[in-house]
Amino acid sequence: MADDIGDLQRAFDDAELRADADRLDELLADDFLSIGEQGYQLDKRQWIDRHGDFRYLAIETSEVNVRCYDKAAIVRCVQRSRATWQGSQLTLAVRMSQVWVHQPGGWRLAGIQFSSLGAG
Repeated sequence: MADDIGDLQRAFDDAELRADADRLDELLADDFLSIGEQGYQLDKRQWIDRHGDFRYLAIETSEVNVRCYDKAAIVRCVQRSRATWQGSQLTLAVRMSQVWVHQPGGWRLAGIQFSSLGAG
């Protein structure tokens, strides 16, 4: 099961990089919630729609750790990325947790939480 979740995590990264709204809609649970580094929250529609102003240029995910449970899995990883926000370039380095849940129809991403990595 860990391999399947790892594949889904990579599919999510790919959909994010390509701003693939249809694929993101398939991967995210209807009650998906993201919690950003400064406490802001985005629901599923807000997460997908943010690609109007936010665009990934590159995503590198490392230190991936997958923990599987009966109908849930937690992915913890480090993500370094380059992106643009309203035309300004950003370089991001975060530690990220994802919660995947098994629902009718398959695995869906129910939540993400980000923490900035300190310098050094």
